[in-house]
Amino acid sequence: MFSKSKINDPAPTPNTPAKPAAAETSAIPAAPAKASEFKSASAPKAKPPASVLSTDLHVTGNMKTTGDIQVEGTVEGDIRAHLLTVGETATIKGEIIADDVVINGRIVGRVRGLKVRLTSTARVEGDIIHKTIAIESGAHFEGSVQRQDDPLTVGKAAAPRAAAATAAAPAAAPAAGKPAK
Repeated sequence: MFSKSKINDPAPTPNTPAKPAAAETSAIPAAPAKASEFKSASAPKAKPPASVLSTDLHVTGNMKTTGDIQVEGTVEGDIRAHLLTVGETATIKGEIIADDVVINGRIVGRVRGLKVRLTSTARVEGDIIHKTIAIESGAHFEGSVQRQDDPLTVGKAAAPRAAAATAAAPAAAPAAGKPAK
């Protein structure tokens, strides 16, 4: 194909051995045989597209992914994802935990997210625990809103309340079990 020009190279001296032709061309990398060899090892992988649950799909059970989910159908169960987009025709009955949550449809259950956005068509019945929240005019919301620096960790706020409830319950039980005098 192309070869290195030797016009500007000094002539080999009698004391230095001549380089073989293969050594001169080894500085130029060989053309990749496959398209996959074009990618460098340090290049980041392309983000896969969001998983889409269409309008005619009814899912019963929990879902967990590190990727993105777009729900257009009905889900009865908890969802954990990086980005969750709830379509206008979607209904989710369960807890949502995601970095980013965009709600256009109906949610019945708790929402936990770093960024939570309720659009004008959103219908939410449940608590929202967030780092940042945006609620558009026209959105319907019944529940409480609580800001936390790390809303994705589930056990922080519930653990002290549960411990206090279980500590109080054993003390009350023996008193109730004693016969009246």
